[in-house]
Amino acid sequence: MSDSFRYMRASDWAGAIGETWAEEWVRTDRTFAPVDAALVAAIAALLKGVAAPRILDVGCGAGQTSLSLAGALPGAHVTGIDLSPALVAAAQARAGRSPRCRFVTADASVWVDERGFDLIASRHGVMFFDDPVAALAHIRTRATPDAPLLFSCFRAPALNAWASGLAKLIGGPAPDPDAPGPFAFADETRVAALLTAAGWRDPQASPLDFGYVAGAGDDPAADAIGFFQRIGPTAFAMRTAEGADRQRLRDGLDALVRDHLTDGHVVFPAAAWIWSATA
Repeated sequence: MSDSFRYMRASDWAGAIGETWAEEWVRTDRTFAPVDAALVAAIAALLKGVAAPRILDVGCGAGQTSLSLAGALPGAHVTGIDLSPALVAAAQARAGRSPRCRFVTADASVWVDERGFDLIASRHGVMFFDDPVAALAHIRTRATPDAPLLFSCFRAPALNAWASGLAKLIGGPAPDPDAPGPFAFADETRVAALLTAAGWRDPQASPLDFGYVAGAGDDPAADAIGFFQRIGPTAFAMRTAEGADRQRLRDGLDALVRDHLTDGHVVFPAAAWIWSATA
């Protein structure tokens, strides 16, 4: 896989990457919609009967999972935390004056303002820490005893056709699979060990296969091309390529997108884990 897939460390979200994702939240939320639905359903089942649970959403992004949880659990109070001021601003704007959702700009790996959460959640937000054991251990201190942790993350790049397709297009050396980035938690055995080392017990992973919708609307191919030119490793490659190389990338991206165009959508096979553990 291309080294470009390592571009998102935790600290990177506080700057330009977070700003771009804040501008693109409609399209990024579309790609994660099935993951969000599965994660929220699992959380709602765990918290059934809990009158007013306090939930912490780690790496909340533009707030979709926090908002989904508040909708699914009418008594819940959700705190979303993210490094990106732009993403937190987008989440706050979407939540309006809701008394049950609030959003904080902070680093979850060191944040100490609150504790006593009944559940910790994250939609693809925990793979970017430079020291994942220390970060997960600190996040555990925000939870009540026996509180669940539920989070999603990508499985292997080979099972995510958008990622393997873009990597083949961009080329370059294969990165360290354990380096912080979108696929840092792909290895089930490694993640179980990280969670155990961080003090979480009974880690379990369930696979989720889903359709990653990259393009839709009147011209889904153009929509998908525009999306990949803004989000992900292709965006970086296109910004830095020149001349014939840039045209090669553009032509290859067009072909990749059209290979996955069906029934008015550009859809790639994708695969995630839904992890659970207990504080």
